[in-house]
Amino acid sequence: MSVLCPDGHRSQATDYCDVCGAPIAHAPAAPTAPPTSAPTATSTGASTGASGGAATACPHCGSPAAAGALFCENCGYDFTTGATPSPIPPVAPVAVPGEPVESTTGAAPAVVAAGAPATPDPVGAVAGAAEPPRAAAEDPAPGAPQEASALPTPTIPGGEVWVAEVWVDPDWYALQTPEDPLPSVGLPQLVTLRTRSALVGRPSVSRNIHPQVDCGSDSGVSRRHCQLSTDGQRWWVEDLQSSNGTHVARVGDPLPTTPIPPGQRVELQDGDRVYVGAWTRIVVREALPGEV
Repeated sequence: MSVLCPDGHRSQATDYCDVCGAPIAHAPAAPTAPPTSAPTATSTGASTGASGGAATACPHCGSPAAAGALFCENCGYDFTTGATPSPIPPVAPVAVPGEPVESTTGAAPAVVAAGAPATPDPVGAVAGAAEPPRAAAEDPAPGAPQEASALPTPTIPGGEVWVAEVWVDPDWYALQTPEDPLPSVGLPQLVTLRTRSALVGRPSVSRNIHPQVDCGSDSGVSRRHCQLSTDGQRWWVEDLQSSNGTHVARVGDPLPTTPIPPGQRVELQDGDRVYVGAWTRIVVREALPGEV
C-alpha cells in the first residue's frame, strides 16, 4: 500500500516520502493507479515508473531501470526531476613510446619515439613534427675532485721550455739543523714547467693541494710554500707566508740567512738558487735539447 506525502508524491514508506523526504503524518492511502500499457516519456511518467511501478526504460538513453531507482545507472538521468546528465569532456590521449597516438583533429597518428617525453597531442599540431632539441645540462660527476683554482693557468708563451731542478742540499741541511734525517744526495729531480705559474709545496689530498713542484719528502716545506711565475722570458718567486720562509741566493753568494718578504715577487737571475724547507734547493733554467 502506498501513501501520499504533503507535496503529493506517492511513497511506499509511511514515515517519510521516498521522493522528497518530507515527513508523512497520518496521510490517507493513495488509490492504486490503474495499469497502463506503456510508461509515458514525460518526467512525471518516468518518475512514477522508476519509483513505484515495475521496471522501465530510461527516457534519455533507453537503458533498463530498476523499480524504485532515482537515477539511470548508465547515463545518470534523474527520474525525479527529468534533468539530463552533463556531457563528459573527452580525455586527451596519453602518448606511449613506440605506439601511435591518434590525434583528436583527425590527423594521421604520430609515433612517439622511445625515450621521448609522453605529452598529449596539442590541438592543431602537425603530425610527426619534431620538437627542437634541448641543451643537455652537464653536471659534474659526484665525488670528482675540484681544483684549487676554477680558472686554468695559462701556458708559457714562446717556444722556450723551462725546467726546475729540485736538489737535496747537504750544506743547507747543516745550516737548518732539522730533526729529520737527511735523505740520500743524488741527481736532482727534474720538473718541467709548462704553465706561467707553478706552486712549490707539499701535496695534501684532504685540502686538495697538488703543487707542480712537489717537495713532499721535505717536512720543512709548507703545503703552499711559494709560487714561481714567468712572462716567458723572466721568472719570479713569491713566498706564500710559509712557516720557514723562502730564501734566494745569487750565483757565487754564500747560503742566505734572511728570507724574502712574504707576498712580494723577487726576480730570479740566471743561476739563482731558491732554498725552502730543511734541505731543498731549486734552480729554474731553460731545458737542454732532448732533456724533456
